[in-house]
Amino acid sequence: MTLFKRRIVWSDVLTFLLFLVLAALIWYGHAMHSVRNTRVPVYIQYTGKPGTVGLGEEGLPDKVIIEVRDAGARLNGYHSEPLHLTIDLRSYIHGDKGTIHVPSDVLRRSISDILQGTSRLIETTPDNITCTYFTEQEKTVMLYLDGEITPASEYQMVGEPTLNRYKIKLYGQDKVLNTIDTVYTEHVELGNVTDTLTTRIALAIPKGTRAEADSVNLTVITERFTEKKFTLPIQAVGVPEGYQMHIFPGEVEVNVRVALAHFAQVQAQDIIATCTYTPERTETLEVELHYSNSYITSAWAYPAVVEFMLEK
Repeated sequence: MTLFKRRIVWSDVLTFLLFLVLAALIWYGHAMHSVRNTRVPVYIQYTGKPGTVGLGEEGLPDKVIIEVRDAGARLNGYHSEPLHLTIDLRSYIHGDKGTIHVPSDVLRRSISDILQGTSRLIETTPDNITCTYFTEQEKTVMLYLDGEITPASEYQMVGEPTLNRYKIKLYGQDKVLNTIDTVYTEHVELGNVTDTLTTRIALAIPKGTRAEADSVNLTVITERFTEKKFTLPIQAVGVPEGYQMHIFPGEVEVNVRVALAHFAQVQAQDIIATCTYTPERTETLEVELHYSNSYITSAWAYPAVVEFMLEK
């Protein structure tokens, strides 16, 4: 008897859920076809503004909010794929200073042009775009990196870190620009760098100015290195005429640091070990290493100091 009652209860629940789903589908279909209003953003991109033109503190809005009327399905499309509007400022900028003013009727017409044909624009907030402008002076200055970059263990940097630009235009008043000769990136610290790294770094724009860009790309190239060893004879240099110099020991062990990829391109003949005689040194001389192979990044000798004897 108890099992029979439970089956009846679950049957009623399933029936209720089925009708609930059907009701939701019917409501959703009605909502998608019913006409209603909704509010959505329209994102604005401005073109045609000369680099020497600055804007007042109020600035230009990056978006306006519109109220639009249409069927639910089309309104949902405005939420899933935001609207974008481009405004060319060339026709609004005249002279050294003034006001950029995009009137309500022009703004509404531009927005209506990017709406679906069945959509009706009800309202825009704000209903017009207004901003003061003025002409600034321009100065090109050098751009430098401010940072500390450390390769990972067993890696070395290939050349210097590079920026995608080393000059930048600043805009502002003459009395401010005349005090500025350089611009630096914001301080950056990068550690354990391996292989090639490219990252975006903000610029430290001097107060009272603006720049043509607010960030730059920094590229750091590293490669894995290894060490290669050679045993080389030591050559005497600067020996007075009529004398012979004996060096003890006559050979030196040389370690060079080289990128792993160029290990085979470094040979013993690429390095010369020398000792230069000077009258001030009577017992020992320092070992000097000379190399022209560009794949060698550093080299050191052991021992670094040797004894010598001058014989006539």
